[in-house]
Amino acid sequence: MMCPYSKTADGFETHLGVNHLGHFLLTHLLLERLKESTPARVVNLSSVVHHAGKIHFHDLQSEKYYSRGLAYCHSKLANVLFTRELARRLKGSGVTTYAVHPGVVSSELVRHSFLLCLLWRLFSPFIKSPWEGAQTSLHCALAEGLEPLSGKYFSDCKKAWVSPKSRDNKTAERLWNVSCELLGIQWE
Repeated sequence: MMCPYSKTADGFETHLGVNHLGHFLLTHLLLERLKESTPARVVNLSSVVHHAGKIHFHDLQSEKYYSRGLAYCHSKLANVLFTRELARRLKGSGVTTYAVHPGVVSSELVRHSFLLCLLWRLFSPFIKSPWEGAQTSLHCALAEGLEPLSGKYFSDCKKAWVSPKSRDNKTAERLWNVSCELLGIQWE
C-alpha cells in the first residue's frame, strides 16, 4: 500500500502485480484442483478504497502517471472486478468467489506513509486487530449458504455496497483478458 513507484521481478507495477495479478495467477494455477474439490471457494482481499479506483487500460502499469495512493485503490478495484468476472465464469461449477474488505487493521500496511502511520497511532483504539480483520475473510471462506452470493463484496461479515465502476461487466471482462495477456496465460 502506497509504495513508491517500483516494479515486481516480473516487470509489473508493484500494486498491480502484487495485489491483482498475483491473485489472478494463483487462482488460475489452483483452479483445476478447486474444481476437483467442490464445493470450493476463492476469497480475494480487497478494500473499501476500491471506490476511489479506476482501471486505466491506456496506463495500467502507471507509467505515464503514478500516485502511490491511487495505485493501491486501482489494484483493489481490480480485485473486485476479478472476483465478479471469476464468479460469472465459474457459475454452476461448484467453485464460488468473494471479495472482502477486512476493515482498517493494525498492520504494517501503511509503513510507506508517514501521515497514515501517524493516523493509525492516533486512532489505534478504533483500529481492528489482525484477528478482527481476518473475520470477514474467514466468514466468506467458511460460512454456510453463501453460494448464491458468489462474486459479491463483503465487509464486516456481510454483503456490502460496491462502487458503480466495480459493477461494470465490460470492464471486468476486459481486465480479465488484459490480465491473461500480461501473464501470458490462456484461461478459458
